[in-house]
Amino acid sequence: MDETEKQIIRIIDSRRQEIIDFANDIYRHAELGYKEFRTSGKFKEKMLEIGLPIQEGLAITGVKAFLNPDKKKNCTLAVIGELDALRIPSHKYSNKETEGAHCCGHHAQLTGVVGAAIALSVPEIADKLAGQVVFFAVPAEEYGEVEFKNGLIEEGKIKYGGGKCELIRIGAFDDIDLALAHHLNERGNRIGSGSFNGFVSKVIRIKGKAAHAAGAPEKGINALSAATLGLQALGLNRETFRDEDAVRVHPIMTKGGELVNVVPEEAVIETLVRGKSLDAISDASKKTDRSFKAGAMAIGADYRIETMPGYLPGIPQTVPHELVEAFDDLTGGNYEEVDLEEHGTGSTDVGDVQHLLPVLTFNTGGMTGGLHQDDFDVIDDETAYILTAKMFAISAYRLLKNEASLAKSVSNGYEPKFKNREEYIRYMDSFAGIEEGSYK
Repeated sequence: MDETEKQIIRIIDSRRQEIIDFANDIYRHAELGYKEFRTSGKFKEKMLEIGLPIQEGLAITGVKAFLNPDKKKNCTLAVIGELDALRIPSHKYSNKETEGAHCCGHHAQLTGVVGAAIALSVPEIADKLAGQVVFFAVPAEEYGEVEFKNGLIEEGKIKYGGGKCELIRIGAFDDIDLALAHHLNERGNRIGSGSFNGFVSKVIRIKGKAAHAAGAPEKGINALSAATLGLQALGLNRETFRDEDAVRVHPIMTKGGELVNVVPEEAVIETLVRGKSLDAISDASKKTDRSFKAGAMAIGADYRIETMPGYLPGIPQTVPHELVEAFDDLTGGNYEEVDLEEHGTGSTDVGDVQHLLPVLTFNTGGMTGGLHQDDFDVIDDETAYILTAKMFAISAYRLLKNEASLAKSVSNGYEPKFKNREEYIRYMDSFAGIEEGSYK
């Protein structure tokens, strides 16, 4: 490592406790997507303390902080950290007000961004960066609370459920040439990314007719029974999903009736329909719709199926050897490179950004338990937080030093799936639709 990189490491080490304190504060005050007002406020405070100009209120809670804005025309790199958590009330650090818990480690990403900003904003380091760095706190990566997000859409506050999707839509990525992203990983320190599933989102409403459940059930139409049949039909369709398509459909029922002595008049199902390709998602989506329409038909109920664009499938992305070498140095060789053929069945809106610009990804360990599980915990602050900050900072430096030659090489050599955000928006909107029917 050169002297500037050694200085970056010294700065982060000297502010180690401050960085860890920020991480622990966010960890213990988790908030859910598009509601991360405290979290984004804490990030904003840090950026203003550092002396960086900011732009806030992006996709409700998103914040951008700018280093070297006078160099933005040469090259702009985004360092991304996610704001939101999951609703896991049984986690030991669950926020009692929100029921949110950082069981996916987004607080570690955000901490890494803060640590990188602390180091890179030192004037003698910032002067050596031949481009702008955007420290980007983004909302709503976890695609939950579909009905809440539908409410925001109806109010005109957002159009898409995913935070990065919405940020793309409003133009918040228009000024970005390439990005750095991070995630905690159960397998430890890793660099690079394979493919991963995309999905569409559905809210399925089955409408029946209320009646006295004991005295006159024959006068009712049981929406819960119709929804139950739909779930069974979906289960029987699963054997038709091809293994190579990596399909995952995992519904929850958010409403199954009002009172135990009243025939359920309405049942509501939320689900994501995931797949490795858009064709696989489309096939599974049709089978999901058919299943719930069949349940409604059998009981004589009405149905309303609302399908919304979710996330696009992830694109395998190599990382330049200069960044791999930096990770090797920082981890003491304790890491692995991700095989480009590796496929993950989860989803992230990083895939949407990848359809427009390169996103270079690395993972760090330092956790125990499982992602999205209540036994998740951070057990190694040095790896989860400090290593993340150092890797973000040194990667940004290596990309933007020497007239940003490496960053420009990555950006110019990338072939995006969409030419611009308008093309992306048209494509996303093609997934949206509502189908209604009655079998009464």
